[in-house]
Amino acid sequence: MKSSKLVAILKRLDAMTETTETEVQTRRFENEGVEKCLVSYDPATSTFELTESGSQEVYQFDDIDFVAMEIFELLDA
Repeated sequence: MKSSKLVAILKRLDAMTETTETEVQTRRFENEGVEKCLVSYDPATSTFELTESGSQEVYQFDDIDFVAMEIFELLDA
């Protein structure tokens, strides 16, 4: 059985939220070496900010599940 891409995304996002750092955490998400989005987590506001690499559109999320689904869709496209 193949491992879940969604679980891997959630683990990376969860690691961003569990840090004791007060600085904004940032992660790149790629598919086959092509960056699809950049995600930042601000511990001060407990929010995620997702920037699509192609369109440079920015989205904000306060729910880890919603940002994970958006990343999954971008990686699967």
